Amino acid sequence: MAHQPGDKIPDMGTLFLTATPIGNLEDMSLRGMRILREVGLIAAEDTRHTRQLLTHFDIHTPLISYYEHNKLTRLDTILAALSQGDVALVSDAGTPAINDPGYELVKAALAAGHSISPVPGPCSPIAALVASGLPTDSFLYLGYLPRKTSERKALFERVGKLPYTLIFLESPHRVLESLADMQVFLGDREAVAARELTKLFEQFIRGTISQVRAHFLQNEPRGEFVLVIGGQVESSGEKWSEPALLAAIDKSILDGKKAKEISAELSETSGWGKKEIYALVTKAK
Repeated sequence: MAHQPGDKIPDMGTLFLTATPIGNLEDMSLRGMRILREVGLIAAEDTRHTRQLLTHFDIHTPLISYYEHNKLTRLDTILAALSQGDVALVSDAGTPAINDPGYELVKAALAAGHSISPVPGPCSPIAALVASGLPTDSFLYLGYLPRKTSERKALFERVGKLPYTLIFLESPHRVLESLADMQVFLGDREAVAARELTKLFEQFIRGTISQVRAHFLQNEPRGEFVLVIGGQVESSGEKWSEPALLAAIDKSILDGKKAKEISAELSETSGWGKKEIYALVTKAK
């Protein structure tokens, strides 16, 4: 069994939520390796990916797949395994049950009377946050950004006035568009783009949203991104720079918005007057 002094020993099998490296194999914990060796079954988001990890650490525990498209059909199998002993849940990378269907397995295991035990370790949103230089005392993690501008706008309008540091995940081929929408709907606030965390080419780009976007306009975005955005702060009375405003205007024009709509939206966040923005929109068109 996978229990040692300090581990709670339940009457039934325990589901261990076992964190795995997000890029650097040295981040695999000693406890995590022990758990993966001693449980009767490992439920993995991608068995091929996890098998490579297990091979590296000479672990030979049986694997079963558990991911978004088979999460319902696998529940009974995993619960049956828990009735016989301990099971570990792992994701492709990082802490399971964050941005994957693990939470549904957790709910089902709890309902069946099993114990849940976290085996802490790597987590990309937290890794990016603590290294960002932005406030860490209160933050809001919101997962992957929506694919469409209209959906991102709705999200930003819900959270834009909150004082908490905001954390998002984004793919490399949408990061420029998402940063442009952030600038329009959140304002040109402090931002950090973290990519390739814990890997050889780990990188943090810090600045305002427009400055971070400008960097990736000159350098092709690669790797998965964590975007850490400053919370709403009281206005300093400073206006956006004209280049920052023009970039937001260009994005809004490309989205098919009319001059009145653009000037109304940007006047709320940029510190520029509606008439000034309207004139710039007319000139840009």
